[in-house]
Amino acid sequence: MLGTTGDDLVKALATSGGNLDPYPLYAQLHRLGEVTALTGLPYAAAVYSYRAVDEIMRDSSFEVHDALRLEPVTPDWRDHPVLVTLMNSMMFSNGDRHARMRGLFRKVFTPRRVQAMEPEIVKITAELLDRVAGLGADGSEVDYMAEFAYLLPARVVGRLLGLPDEDISWFRSQVDLINDWLDFRRKGSDVLAAADQAAAEITEYYLELITQRRKDPRADLISDLTQANDLSDLELAGNLLVLFNASFSTTIHLFGNALPLLLARPEIRSTPELMPAYVEEVLRYDTPAHVFIRVASTDTELLGVPLKEGQLVAVLTGAANRDPKRFAEPDRFDPARVDNQPISFGAGAHFCLGAALARTEAQLALPMVLEHFPELALGSEPVRTDQLILRGYKSLPIVVGR
Repeated sequence: MLGTTGDDLVKALATSGGNLDPYPLYAQLHRLGEVTALTGLPYAAAVYSYRAVDEIMRDSSFEVHDALRLEPVTPDWRDHPVLVTLMNSMMFSNGDRHARMRGLFRKVFTPRRVQAMEPEIVKITAELLDRVAGLGADGSEVDYMAEFAYLLPARVVGRLLGLPDEDISWFRSQVDLINDWLDFRRKGSDVLAAADQAAAEITEYYLELITQRRKDPRADLISDLTQANDLSDLELAGNLLVLFNASFSTTIHLFGNALPLLLARPEIRSTPELMPAYVEEVLRYDTPAHVFIRVASTDTELLGVPLKEGQLVAVLTGAANRDPKRFAEPDRFDPARVDNQPISFGAGAHFCLGAALARTEAQLALPMVLEHFPELALGSEPVRTDQLILRGYKSLPIVVGR
């Protein structure tokens, strides 16, 4: 029988059952407080209340795991391309180095640029929906994840960056291998080897593209970044990998997690203007991103739990979004919530750069899905991913109607 200590509950999240449905475990954690000390895991503590998650992600004394932190525990990290690539990115940088990288990307990846992408998002959505209609015209099931939820955000960020459409399918398999290694529980040598290979290939791809864009700039994000000359080519390649990953890995699962919830609420078809509120509630109720990791930069105390410098903290954003002290009836899907501010994209200095783009894509495309297929229904049993760091569907069969 599952124990009821925080340690038992967090360990259960690393099991297959915990990945498939973490919410009962989150509810038990909330009954224990806001943070729990851990033993027998790589993490010294887990934090899961909305208040505490928001605070730790904004507190500069809790950092991301950068190269300086990695060196003592993994002295051979430079032999692993996935680690080299990630450590060259803002996702795994702190302080001035993080500010320098993020500052450059914020200059070119602006709200205005996201807004300018809206006609392109609508165009890509229409093209993909026509394709889905053709695949399902005879009543056959179509995998919504493979044929729409992945392709839309991947093509959008691909065109933003300046990647050819024909290369997009290759990226998914490579990024999935890296996400497998980043997951909350999967750290085996075979997973690391696969991630190394994927990172090496993606880095080589980006380095070639950076060289091309420096010689022949175009109207795309990579060209703008190469002209700035504020990053080394390896830093630029690492950040492009992270940007592509962040801009579609969460969005694919936002689209997937949203569809069953929307289909269960037929009123949304006649009130598409409510879609922004529905998207926010999807982000809260069944968020794609459940786990972030932070490192104590000094000996400290986290809501009564002592931490030593260098110890890791698992930050459970999925649990924070179901915190009953922040959200009334947290296990109920309610798009009419007042002050609904899910913490799905993090907070503070490392707030997700792709958040605005993800929201824009969902708010534009999901109404088009429902309008395009008035008889859209779920098909055979969907298959969930076996990850917790990015929780969603591996496949989601649909029937679009004749």
